[in-house]
Amino acid sequence: MNVDLGAVKTRQQAAWSSGDYAIVGTTLQIVGESLCEALDLRAGSSVLDVAAGNGNATLAAARRWCDVTSTDYVPALLEAGRKRAAAEGHIVTFREADAERLPFADRSFDVVVSTFGVMFTPDQDQAAKELARVCKAGGRIGLANWTPEGFVGQLFKTIGRHVPPAAGVLSPALWGTRARLDELFAGTAKPIRMNEREFAFRYRSPMHLLEVFRTYYGPVNRAFGALDPAGQEALTRDLIALAEAGNRSRDGSLVLPSAYLEVVLEKA
Repeated sequence: MNVDLGAVKTRQQAAWSSGDYAIVGTTLQIVGESLCEALDLRAGSSVLDVAAGNGNATLAAARRWCDVTSTDYVPALLEAGRKRAAAEGHIVTFREADAERLPFADRSFDVVVSTFGVMFTPDQDQAAKELARVCKAGGRIGLANWTPEGFVGQLFKTIGRHVPPAAGVLSPALWGTRARLDELFAGTAKPIRMNEREFAFRYRSPMHLLEVFRTYYGPVNRAFGALDPAGQEALTRDLIALAEAGNRSRDGSLVLPSAYLEVVLEKA
């Protein structure tokens, strides 16, 4: 089946531009910090953050005195990252860029990172090639990717039952599996470590999480926008049930662990 990946990317860009991902993204800051520690970043290293969103890994690397370039294809998210960096007094280069066509020369960076970003590219193989291409030989590639079995992986699976994804496009959650990463980086980078970790979404209640995601998280916002009232009610029920099933809190609030794969690769 021939898939128009350009059209898919255009729809994805529109989805990530809707709502305000920064509202959700800032809650994930600890993941960027953990990834930078796993990479053992050194001050003065040149770091590229790909599909950086509002800059969680960008800020984590800048706090370690690295020379950071932060990229995304959604200008509003770059602007959010720029404001955060300015508020902390960091000097960061921000540049609009497509993860599948990075505007940098081969072997430009000591370290290339992406937290819950590059995994959403429609052409997974091309994106992986670009990460490896711009990383120096012996440099490191650090990734944080949601797993298929975790909450976010199941969130997208649930949405897909109500709003089918584009035919022929691989699931982003495959980036959260060792087997797929071995395929994507075969011959270009070797794994140093792949650890499954958990991020806990903390909200007032399952309904509060849904309200925030529906309002601010682009893919969920767009999914609801594609459904009629009856479809929206059905999706609401399924997402609330998913959140309730994973809730480890017993005081009425929501503490919802979501598994992700923390990955450190060495460029060949």
